[in-house]
Amino acid sequence: MKDAELLAQFETASLPKEVFGHREHVRVAWLFVRKYGLPEAFSRFADTLKRFADANGVPQLYHETITWAYLLLIQERLAREAAAGWDEFAAANADLLTWKPSVLDRYYTPALLWSDLARTTFVMPDRVAADQPA
Repeated sequence: MKDAELLAQFETASLPKEVFGHREHVRVAWLFVRKYGLPEAFSRFADTLKRFADANGVPQLYHETITWAYLLLIQERLAREAAAGWDEFAAANADLLTWKPSVLDRYYTPALLWSDLARTTFVMPDRVAADQPA
């Protein structure tokens, strides 16, 4: 599916939930960051994702910390090395496309990431990633 078609179907909640797996979540988040910039992507993507979840009868699946953390990681990766398109970005950032194990396991303990607080508001990581300076 082309970027514009994926984005339009996501924004109108007409994208079948069966084809909206983790990879597509990341791709749509990447599209929002590229189109709107990070500050606006925080609100636009989060609001659209909540509407999409509501329209598909799974509003409880929305998770604020996971959403914001992925937007932050995508922005950082784009700032380090701009990708010409999705395929290039995906190839260079395969760790973002794997759900289990998740790249967030490097930054969050399960107790914090899956807490009610983390579901409803962004929480800062409670781990220092192994390859990051302390």
